[in-house]
Amino acid sequence: MSHDVHDFRISVTNAEVDDLRSRLERTRWPERETVDDWSQGVPLAVVKEWCRAWSDDYDWFRTERRLNTIPQVTAVIDSVRVHALHVRSPRTDAIPLVLTHGWPGTFLEFEAAVPLLTDPPAGQPAFHVVVPSVPGYGFSGRPTEPGWTIHRVARAWAELMTRLGYPRFMAAGSDWGTSISTSIALQVPERLVGIHLVPPLVGPPHATVELTADERSALTDLDERSRAGSAYSEVHRTRPQTLGYGLTDSPAGLAAWIGEKLWSWPDRTSGGLRTDQILDNLSVYWFTATAASSARLYWESIAEVGEWFTVGTSDTIAVPTGCSVFPAEVPRPSRRWAERRFTHIVHWGEPPRGGHFAAWEQPELFAAELRATAQALG
Repeated sequence: MSHDVHDFRISVTNAEVDDLRSRLERTRWPERETVDDWSQGVPLAVVKEWCRAWSDDYDWFRTERRLNTIPQVTAVIDSVRVHALHVRSPRTDAIPLVLTHGWPGTFLEFEAAVPLLTDPPAGQPAFHVVVPSVPGYGFSGRPTEPGWTIHRVARAWAELMTRLGYPRFMAAGSDWGTSISTSIALQVPERLVGIHLVPPLVGPPHATVELTADERSALTDLDERSRAGSAYSEVHRTRPQTLGYGLTDSPAGLAAWIGEKLWSWPDRTSGGLRTDQILDNLSVYWFTATAASSARLYWESIAEVGEWFTVGTSDTIAVPTGCSVFPAEVPRPSRRWAERRFTHIVHWGEPPRGGHFAAWEQPELFAAELRATAQALG
């Protein structure tokens, strides 16, 4: 390991935990919604229960102890501290793998999948797993200048893998992780043995192409998400700093803003995320004060990435590619759409359960998908 990489342990103080509980107890609540559903946002009763559990039941220090059993490192790259989980497999033939989270997730998305990847069943591919926190998220530093786009993050990941001793590696992720992994393939394809995208970001075909029933359903869901569930993205894109004041000062506000997506984006038919998972994630955002800095990535990159899966792009990627499209994800491209951009698809998977946070919701299925790609690479 390079001398420019240092071991790291999470350490939150008692005073920080006491302050969180005090703020939760002193929340000034609005009146309840005027409807009996989620069409106006998270119902008051739901947010109140999250905040009650966060204040009364939740034990951050137990979470901290659990997370500190996982090897972690930091490295200053391009003037920003990068935090990462770094878990090596006992297998000598393991493939180095960098896994990237998105918003409103954190490195916690992959916690349960890591041991499944580093120590798989006999005969299955194994991985040395690196899970960085995107700059502005989690225990990574918060950028102090503009320009931290997905492409700059991708370059930082390539440098991190160099410092960790991995000249070639596999890149995978979901949400922003899909975009960042794709950018690595665009910038340094020679470094990659393959990529795995959950899902690949590609636009639909021209209007003259006849759609299948599954493709029509996917576009209907994307249109509905754009109509009724994309306001958060526009706020992040245009006014992340303005949003950040309230979310950094009010844990109830943070719980509502992030909790809505943690509740609604998973596959609800298979259980979604547990309350303890939601509270773990909220706590990382709260104790690191990264509400504004995490949203700022939208200001930097969502215009470009949004076009990737709504309009399309003219670039092509020849790096061997595995793809997973989980049933409750939005968007859900078809293989024929993806093949126009990703010209060497070695694995295409459509698991039976899971939504936007696939690795978090269904770690066994997620790990099986990555292993299938690794096997297809030969």
